[in-house]
Amino acid sequence: MTLFWICTLILVLIALAFFIMPAFVGSNQDQVASRDELNKAFFRDRLGELKEESVEGLVSHPDEMEKELQQSLLDDVPVQKQSQQQRFRPWLLFPGVLVIIGVSYGLYFSVGSAKQVIQWQDTVTRLPELTQRLMGDNAAPLTDQEMDDLTLGLRTRLHERPDDATGWLLLGRIGMANRDLETAQGAMKRALDLSPSDPSLQVSYAQTLMMGGEPGKVQFAHNMLIHLLERDPKNLQAISLLAFEAYGNGDYAQAIDYWEQMKGLLDAKDSRVQMLERSIAQAKVDMHQSANPAPGVSVTVTLGPDVVLPDTGMVVVSAHTADGATMPLAAKRLPLSRFPLNLTLNDSDSMLPDRLMSQQSELIIRARIDQDGNVATKAGDWFGESSIVALGDSATVIINTPYE
Repeated sequence: MTLFWICTLILVLIALAFFIMPAFVGSNQDQVASRDELNKAFFRDRLGELKEESVEGLVSHPDEMEKELQQSLLDDVPVQKQSQQQRFRPWLLFPGVLVIIGVSYGLYFSVGSAKQVIQWQDTVTRLPELTQRLMGDNAAPLTDQEMDDLTLGLRTRLHERPDDATGWLLLGRIGMANRDLETAQGAMKRALDLSPSDPSLQVSYAQTLMMGGEPGKVQFAHNMLIHLLERDPKNLQAISLLAFEAYGNGDYAQAIDYWEQMKGLLDAKDSRVQMLERSIAQAKVDMHQSANPAPGVSVTVTLGPDVVLPDTGMVVVSAHTADGATMPLAAKRLPLSRFPLNLTLNDSDSMLPDRLMSQQSELIIRARIDQDGNVATKAGDWFGESSIVALGDSATVIINTPYE
């Protein structure tokens, strides 16, 4: 900020110089110089005429007339100096100087976003404190405004130090926490470009790609994790991501295999072992239900004529109790593709093991276009729902209503 004020001061001084200098080196001096040259030329011409008139005998006392001509030239010099002094009054420049300074800084403070610049500088100075709070285990969680400040401070630091891989990693994690996939993927990619052999960055980048749900990027992330495990078979983060990917794709046997691998790499007393056992048990239940499917609902999803699809996003199709409860019994997330969509919802898509679709005789089916991967519906999302249908029947959902 100090450099900024120094630069503005220099610019104002330059403007003042253009305003003041003509008063000292202006047209008055040019006029005086021109008048002196004219007087000298007149004196020389008149002196030549006197000599010619003296030769012709027209002038009786040429010496006296020459002296009078010289005296008249000398008398004109102080008059010009006095006239110049009367015309130049330095104090008359003072109001103009004040106007230039006032207009320059006045315009900046009125339209120059000075307050925002000061807040930005303050945010940058708080970056170490906010980073420590974000990374600390016992620190108070950051508010939404503090998360925005942290992001701004990080972007500023990364603009100044674009080769800071740790900074890009932190920005990517903030993007993931905020469900800002574009920021998360871009930052993680930049961090990985700076440290391409860092396994943790490879896992983090793969995770952001999988969060987006785009088939091409998910496959790229899958291949990246497979290659990573070939070099580092004990990388728990990579195995975990592959397990959840397999589970999400309905490949329950592969997911169980990955979770079993993780159990073998952990100490028996590790708290994560119990979580893995629960995941394995749930996958076995889902695998059994997949092999012996319970009655479900066949769903066809179409678009209304006014719906404009986003460039990226997902289609979330969910089954709800007939009373229209918000909490779904079962749900599927599908990448945006051609419509109509045809799918089946059954117990394998249930959200909770103790709340199955098969326990309901009647259901409502809803479909929503999700733009950012956030489970919550927000303004701008398009959705639709079916009428009440019986378990085992088919339902048609038209997405044609904007969420407000």
